[in-house]
Amino acid sequence: MKVMVGGTFDPFHDGHKRLIARSFELAGRDGVVTIGLTTDAFASRKVHPVRPFQERERVLEEFIRSKGFPAAYSIEPLDDRYGLTLDADFDALVVSEETLPVGREINVLRSEKGHRKVDIHQISCVLAEDGKWISSTRIYRGEIDETGKVLRGRGEGPRDAAAGCPDGNE
Repeated sequence: MKVMVGGTFDPFHDGHKRLIARSFELAGRDGVVTIGLTTDAFASRKVHPVRPFQERERVLEEFIRSKGFPAAYSIEPLDDRYGLTLDADFDALVVSEETLPVGREINVLRSEKGHRKVDIHQISCVLAEDGKWISSTRIYRGEIDETGKVLRGRGEGPRDAAAGCPDGNE
């Protein structure tokens, strides 16, 4: 199976790991996973600083190698919210709860272009120990670490809707 997933992946946290792992699980032994990684220009729109593309790519590759996923993969620059998804021949798109609407929009746009719709696989967001979503924004703010552990004296405030969950664009 050919699977696509995308995001900024910085800081790389347990929600991102779930997203990537699910993508490889769906692809299977003989499949291919295409990971769209936001370019520095596209990632600069984030509310927090983002490490350079090459550093984020290195972290992704280290995680993939450490897990020994059998499927082939490629990491492609993602300059916008759609990347290769509008025209590429693939079977499934992996999204988070927060990016499900973008997945649906991709299928509408594919259909308008005469391409077949793809299966959308939504992962559930990973919760931190405080019961709120793990997100790159919360990590950057110092509320939690990459595994969702609450950092001392932080994370007591109301849930920040903008923080979202690991969305592949987080």
